[in-house]
Amino acid sequence: MTHALGIRENLRPFLEQLLQVFFVGLTIGLQRTVIPALAETEFGVARGSMLALFGFIVSFGIVKGAMNFVSGRISERVGRKRVLIWGWLIALPIPFIILWAPSWGWIVAANVLLGVNQGFCWSMTVTGKMDIVRADQRGIATGVNEFAGYGAVALAGLLTGYLASSFDPRLSLFFFGLVVTLLALVAAVLAFTETLPFARAEAARHKAGTVTGPRARYVEGPEHPTSGQIFALVTWQNRSFMALSQAGSVEKFVDALVWALVPVFLIGKGASLIEIGWITGIYGFVWGGSQLWTGPLSDRIGRKVPIVLGFFICAAGVLAFPFLTGVAAWGIAAAVIGVGMALLYPTLIAAMGDIASPAWRGSALGVYRFWRDLGYAIGALAMGLIADASGMPEAGFWFTGIAMAVSGLWLVLGMEETHPRINPAPEPAL
Repeated sequence: MTHALGIRENLRPFLEQLLQVFFVGLTIGLQRTVIPALAETEFGVARGSMLALFGFIVSFGIVKGAMNFVSGRISERVGRKRVLIWGWLIALPIPFIILWAPSWGWIVAANVLLGVNQGFCWSMTVTGKMDIVRADQRGIATGVNEFAGYGAVALAGLLTGYLASSFDPRLSLFFFGLVVTLLALVAAVLAFTETLPFARAEAARHKAGTVTGPRARYVEGPEHPTSGQIFALVTWQNRSFMALSQAGSVEKFVDALVWALVPVFLIGKGASLIEIGWITGIYGFVWGGSQLWTGPLSDRIGRKVPIVLGFFICAAGVLAFPFLTGVAAWGIAAAVIGVGMALLYPTLIAAMGDIASPAWRGSALGVYRFWRDLGYAIGALAMGLIADASGMPEAGFWFTGIAMAVSGLWLVLGMEETHPRINPAPEPAL
């Protein structure tokens, strides 16, 4: 088998990965609207305790970040499919915990399992796509992948908002979560193609010098790096890797904000669960749907401009949000934030794929995704402390907007363009 790269050449595994990331998005989306909004009435969180509320996102971010790194390393030994299946098995108890949780601590525990699930399953859909597509398709591949995932997050948030308003909230989340998890597990076992051989074949071609097309600027590193070596390389030893890793971490502040602070802020302004579902859903749908054009855009014009532009657009939308009133105005701000996330989110992953050697790409993506999803914990913890200390939920918006602007400036100064056609590696000396 030649293991040819390309979306058309590998359409079946590409579609199988899209189905999986859709299920992954539904799994995380079921907690986006109902649980934060009902934290006080259903799960006993003390009124006004933002730090306690953010605790379930802190646990999620720490665990998911760590599991991204672990899953990337493990998948290079046992394969992508096996790690994916493990992730769905770990998710099976989550609906039962939500149904029977006597306190908020149980929800925090459920989010630990959710973090493992997401770190294993979403990581494998991203890594699998990087395994099977060409360098000039990484933008569209990650764009379509994240469209499917975050479109599902938005859809689940909206559906569970309606279900919880019409039926018992816990039973609604239980049945929704259990059905999604079982369907995903069956699909992972029966309909997911192992892609690790593609990565190994690409690495062999690169080593033999038989790769055609623009020469990628792969970061130099050991052919078989240890966990410590790959962690150091991606975290601080290479300027572009370092800039991308910090950017991935900071952009998750925005998602933590929309996940926990926005529903609480809107409840305080008198919005209903359905209105909250629509506002957060607009953010998710615009973010997800816009990636269908932002991913291909980065394949044409490069990675750096869309990423930097996305950070500054997000900063503007987040800073404006608390000064607005009314569902329509909040919906517009949510849409602006969604466009910014669409510009930066898939493009950061594509940029990592551009410069990470195929021999250790899965591990490099794991380190990047470790720092990216640790941003959930860092952002949620900081927002909780700031909001509690100031007594103003609005302070969380100001902190997040400023952090995004500073991170965008870091990218301007520290990131090299990674697209191999726009900034190819020099020809080897004869």
